[in-house]
Amino acid sequence: MKILKIYLVLFLVGLAISAIQPKEYFTWFLEVVPAIVGLLILVFTFKKFQFTNYTYFFILLHCFILFLGGHYTYAEVPLFDWIKETFDQTRNNYDKVGHFAQGFVPAMIVRELFIRKNVIANQSFFNFIIVSICLAISAAYEWIEWWVSICTGDGGDAFLGTQGYVWDTQSDMLLATIGAICMVLFFSRSQDKAINNFKNQVH
Repeated sequence: MKILKIYLVLFLVGLAISAIQPKEYFTWFLEVVPAIVGLLILVFTFKKFQFTNYTYFFILLHCFILFLGGHYTYAEVPLFDWIKETFDQTRNNYDKVGHFAQGFVPAMIVRELFIRKNVIANQSFFNFIIVSICLAISAAYEWIEWWVSICTGDGGDAFLGTQGYVWDTQSDMLLATIGAICMVLFFSRSQDKAINNFKNQVH
């Protein structure tokens, strides 16, 4: 429980810092609101279902990615401007980090839920379903970006963050899919260990 309180404090500190003179407050709000909504969901469902500290850590990391993108806008994160110039890239690719996390972290959340709630009996389709759900989440987020852009006009351009790249939506969904695949391939064993340790502590 102590570590969760530390995570909560870090979340609030990160949110507060990101809110200090961001590039645009409207874009900042659009970028960080998923983290705020996610926190509220986790708080209100905590008594019914508590995730492992392992999963909470990666959720917090994803929130920091959102906070940074909200503060600078995804197209103008300084480190990735430097990477763009150093490696002669055509755009600031920080948004791709965000979309990778958009697949990786939901895969971790869904996987833990499925394991602990025994949602899928047939393990043959386990990883495929997890990745498919994450792809669906990514596609739904692209719909939201599209809708916000239509409703706000030029005000939503920084939120959309295409930077003139015609295949931005498709590449965003691809990165989320890769993130989900990387999670199930390379982090399943460590997550299983965290889940087993959590079960032992509870019982």
